[in-house]
Amino acid sequence: MELNGRRVSRETEQRLKDFVSLFQKWAKSINLTAPSTLEDAWRRHVADSAQIFQLQDQPKTWIDLGSGGGFPGVITAIFLAEIGDGWVHLIESNHKKAAFLRTALREMGARGSVHPIRIEDAPAAVPDCDFISARALADLDQLFAYVNPWAAKNEELRAYLHKGRDYRAEIAKAHGRWTFDLVEHGSAVEQDSVILEISNLRRLV
Repeated sequence: MELNGRRVSRETEQRLKDFVSLFQKWAKSINLTAPSTLEDAWRRHVADSAQIFQLQDQPKTWIDLGSGGGFPGVITAIFLAEIGDGWVHLIESNHKKAAFLRTALREMGARGSVHPIRIEDAPAAVPDCDFISARALADLDQLFAYVNPWAAKNEELRAYLHKGRDYRAEIAKAHGRWTFDLVEHGSAVEQDSVILEISNLRRLV
């Protein structure tokens, strides 16, 4: 099959489908995502999240902030399973959601682990990483504050942040407190949405 115009192996396709089934099952009892998006989970969540790995497919160490229902963290971990290398640390303070994420990683054979802690505590638990992802979590200024402890230690670090149509205002606000390099990747799934690739992040004030 193809996902966002790129070929996906049969094994990964099956893992993704199994994950959607598990996600929809658990979402009936705990709030994993907005109910209105459940029926269109493949496009709204899987295809959208897959863009992260399709932009950065190196088998490295990821941190996924506020993993929630597993998007994009579990999706990245499923793609890494096919490579057999790399790892995703999923940060999720809600214990019910963390339990779902553990179940999903185990049942999909995905390459990741779950840390049921606050994002502010994550740098102590996972001190090093190559890439960071976040989706539907916070505005850019707050996301930069979350990312900064890792960026300060690793000049090569890159963050991949999903953003909706108001992202330009968030970028303008963030420029008042941060310096950073930015690449805008237009979404293949949602019109007016982007994935912001951030590097060389530094705090100004």
